[in-house]
Amino acid sequence: MTAAGLIDLTGPVRRHFDVALTDLDGVLFRGSAPVAHAADAVAEARKDGLQFIFITNNASRPPKVAAAKLGSVRIPAEREDVVTAAEAGVQLMAQDIGAGARVLVVGGNGLTEAVAKAGFKLATAAVERPAAVIQGWSPTLAWRDLEEACYAIEAGSAYYATNLDKNIPTEFGFAPGNGAMVQAVVATTGVRPKASGKPDPLIFRLAADRGQAVHPLVIGDRLDTDMAGANNAGYTGLLVLTGVSTAADALAARPAERPHLIARDLRGLGQAHRAPVEDGGYWVCGPARAWVDGNRLMVEDPDPDERGPSNQAVRAAAAAAWTAADHGVILERESIPPEFF
Repeated sequence: MTAAGLIDLTGPVRRHFDVALTDLDGVLFRGSAPVAHAADAVAEARKDGLQFIFITNNASRPPKVAAAKLGSVRIPAEREDVVTAAEAGVQLMAQDIGAGARVLVVGGNGLTEAVAKAGFKLATAAVERPAAVIQGWSPTLAWRDLEEACYAIEAGSAYYATNLDKNIPTEFGFAPGNGAMVQAVVATTGVRPKASGKPDPLIFRLAADRGQAVHPLVIGDRLDTDMAGANNAGYTGLLVLTGVSTAADALAARPAERPHLIARDLRGLGQAHRAPVEDGGYWVCGPARAWVDGNRLMVEDPDPDERGPSNQAVRAAAAAAWTAADHGVILERESIPPEFF
C-alpha cells in the first residue's frame, strides 16, 4: 500500500498542475537573501507551462512592492501576480463592515492601501470611534499603535487580523510575526480577532481565482499556515524545507497539516514525487527506507548530503511516523536523526 497523505506523481511535479500558489518568505527569499535554487526552479517551471500566483501573509508590502522584491531575487512578477493577506483581510472585514465605515489600521502601507482601496475611511486614533480595527505585520509597528488598537477595541470596535503567524523567517533567523503582536492586543483586551490569512482558505481561493486555476498547487514552508491552508481549501500542498518547518516538524505534523508532497527545496518541482510503499513493515522510497521499532523511528538513507537527508528519506520517514501516530504511537524525539532538524 502507499503512504496515506503523500501522493505519487510520475514525471516532474510541475507538469501535474496549472497554477502554483506560492508563498514568499522562506520559499523564495529569507529577508533580503534569495533562497538557493528558487529562481532557477521557478524559471524552469514557467517554461513548462506552470503559472505562478504569489501569496504572502506579510501585509506590510503592497502587491507592487512585493512584485518588485521578487524581481530583486530574479523572479519576474507583476502586481497582478501577488495576493496579500491585506487584501484577504479587507475582504473578510467587508463582509461585516459596510464600505465607507471608519477603520483604524494597525500595520504598514500595504494594509493601509488595501483598506483605502476598498472604500473605507482611515481613522488615526481610537477617539474617532472606528467601526473596526485591522492589524497586520509591519517592521515599524510601535507601542503607540498597539495602544490605540486596544483603546478602540475596548470601546467596541470589531477586531480583524490579516494573519496569525507567530514568526517570520529572515536571513538572520526568526523574527516576531503578526500573530506575536496580535497576542499583545488579545492579552490586553481579551478580544480575539477574526483572521483571514493562511491557513484560512479565503486567501488561497482568491489566488486560485486570480490565476483561473483548474489544478492548483500550494507551495509553502510552513505546516501550520501553508499546508493547513492547502488542506482547508481542498488543494494539493507541497512542503519545501527551506523556511520555518523542518523535516522533523513534518514527521510530527497533525493530520490537518500534513503535506501531500515534500521536497527539500523548489528543485522538487522538476522531479517526480514517488510516494513511499509499505513492504514488510518498512516504508520504502527509492533507496531509502524507514520503520518504527517500538516508539523509535529508524531511517536508512543511502543518499544524504551535507545539507540534510534526501527527499526519499524524508518521505519514507514521514510515512512511517504518520502511520505510527495514527495508531497512537508517540515517537521518541531523540530517535529522529539529527539531520532532520
